[in-house]
Amino acid sequence: MVRKFGLLLAVFALSGCNSAEKQSGPVPKPAKPARATTAAKPKPRIVHPHNRPVPILMYHVVGAAPAGAPFPDLYVRRADFAGQLAWLRAHGYHAVSLQRVYDYWRHGYALPRRPVVLTFDDGYREDFTNVRPLLARRHWPGVLNLAVRNLLDRKLSTPQIRLMIRQGWEIDAHTINHLDLTTLGSSDLRHEVAGSRTWIRRRFHVPVDFFCYPSGRYNSRVLAAVHAAGFFGATIEGFGPASPRDGLLTLPRIRVGGSDGVSGLAAKLDAYR
Repeated sequence: MVRKFGLLLAVFALSGCNSAEKQSGPVPKPAKPARATTAAKPKPRIVHPHNRPVPILMYHVVGAAPAGAPFPDLYVRRADFAGQLAWLRAHGYHAVSLQRVYDYWRHGYALPRRPVVLTFDDGYREDFTNVRPLLARRHWPGVLNLAVRNLLDRKLSTPQIRLMIRQGWEIDAHTINHLDLTTLGSSDLRHEVAGSRTWIRRRFHVPVDFFCYPSGRYNSRVLAAVHAAGFFGATIEGFGPASPRDGLLTLPRIRVGGSDGVSGLAAKLDAYR
C-alpha cells in the first residue's frame, strides 16, 4: 500500500514538472511597434516655359497716417487694404512668397494661375496688427523687408515676427539702418548688406535669400555687394511686374500708395496684363 502511494506521488510530481515546464516556456517577445510613416511631400509640378512676369506689390504702412506725416502716401488705410485683398482674390490672384517666384523662374516649379507677391518695407507694428490677420484669413504669405533698426527701435518685436514666420511670412533683408547704399564706403556697405542678412538669420533662423534696396537706390558697387552677400535676388522701386529678364538683382515692384484705393490698384495691375 505504502509502495503504491509512493509511486502515485512520483507520477504526480513528474506530470507536475512537465506541466510547469510547458507553462513556463520561453515567453514570446512583444512585436515591435510599426514605425510611423510620414507621408512623402508631393513633388512640385514642373512647367515650361517658366519665365512669365509676376507682379510684386510694394507697401509701407497699412494704417492711418498720423497728423503731419512727411510722406502720407506711404500709408494705406486698413479698409482700403482689405478691399484690395478682396479684389485680388475675386479676380483670381493668389499671394505667394518671393522664394516661390524664384523657384518658378529657376526650376520651373508651378505657380498659381495669377500669382502676386505682397511686400512690406521696413517693419512696422501695423504689419503685425493690421496686415497679418487679413493675410492669415486667406492663408496668404506676406514678405517683410526688414530694416533691422526698426526691430531694435521696437516698431516690431521679435515674438511678433516669429509668429508671422509661423504663419508663412518670408523675412528678407532691407539693411540695418535704412541708409542710401550708394553713399557708403566699402566697409559700411558690407555691414549694411551682408550684415543685415547675417543678423536676421541668427535671430530668426530663416534663409533671408532676398534683399530690398532702401528707396530703391543702387549702383554697380551696391549690386556687387548684394551679389557677394549671397542673395538670390533683390527688389527695387520700378514699374510693372517683375521678370527674370530684368535681372534677379533688380526686380521692379509696383508701388501701392494711400491714394490708390481699390480702383487704383486694379488700374495698375490691369495696365500690365
